[in-house]
Amino acid sequence: MTQAEILMSQALKLAENGLLSSAPNPAIGCVIVKDGRVIGEGFTQPPGGNHAEIQALNAAVAHGHDVRGATVYVTLEPCSHFGRTPPCADALVRAGVAKVVAAMQDPNPLVAGQGLARLQAAGIETESGVLAEQARELNIGFFSRMQRGKPWVRLKVAASLDGKTALRNGQSQWITSQAARDDGHMWRARAGAILTGIGTVKEDDPQLTVRAIQLARQPLRVIVDSKLSISPDAKILSGGGTLIFTAIVDAEKQALLQDRGTEVVVLPNAQGKVDLPQVMLELGKRQINELHVEAGAKLNASLIREACVDELLVYLAPAILGDGRGMFELPALESLQDKFSLKFHQVMQVGEDLRILARF
Repeated sequence: MTQAEILMSQALKLAENGLLSSAPNPAIGCVIVKDGRVIGEGFTQPPGGNHAEIQALNAAVAHGHDVRGATVYVTLEPCSHFGRTPPCADALVRAGVAKVVAAMQDPNPLVAGQGLARLQAAGIETESGVLAEQARELNIGFFSRMQRGKPWVRLKVAASLDGKTALRNGQSQWITSQAARDDGHMWRARAGAILTGIGTVKEDDPQLTVRAIQLARQPLRVIVDSKLSISPDAKILSGGGTLIFTAIVDAEKQALLQDRGTEVVVLPNAQGKVDLPQVMLELGKRQINELHVEAGAKLNASLIREACVDELLVYLAPAILGDGRGMFELPALESLQDKFSLKFHQVMQVGEDLRILARF
């Protein structure tokens, strides 16, 4: 690796500290170097707090370092617009740094090259494209929302080696190991929202919260319920802040749910079901970067059929269950040419189980 790549790797490692807290902002890391020494480090704070560059500048100054003439390594182009905080590009100009190396350009149309241009206009040397793919991967949901207007959708399934998620009688606790379940909570934690279907709510009555990890904020809980048949006493509604997508107007039921702090959005498609692609766009408008899906075989299949899934997160236990419930309730194919093709992105062992990330 080049020296620039080593320092950018360090910045990317810092950025990981913000994965569970920076949303809807991207998780960014920053390293400031002068005379061959790292003099400041930082990562994006929760919304309203300092961005990575400001954290790193403050850290350098707090330790008595002069940042004038320094080189800044940052995992995304410094912002050039006023949001909850002032532009980082302006702060770097005022600090008098000599060079800024960004992993890649910001996909936000409010920035999109303007941050680097502002630095260049102030006489600061700029460079981009160092470990760009790793930087994009770290904030894949932010890139999805900025470029497509919808979150990156990750569908999680836990199954036996023969692809069964439960016995025929519905028993499924527990197919996979505790290590796999804890790992699944980590993926829940980094998502802005967790989505399930009314079938899962009725059968399992889940809370759908993150419990294995301490979080300052819980992901938004989202339910697809075409007929608005959810019980007001369902555990997933406890604490309020739940969002239900339905296909019918039921003023009385909606009022009852809204009194419990639950928002109901009517989004029907031509078949009288919830319009799933529109759900994704609506969640994008609500600044959801990553959507984590934990649903049953029917909703899983519908999401795949309607091209709403970007990635499968599959935990496979070293066990065979025989006749049972499958991952996806899809119709039989007449030709192999009609198969849904994916690419393995990552395969690793977690506890006793295999964790597979596969992308459409």
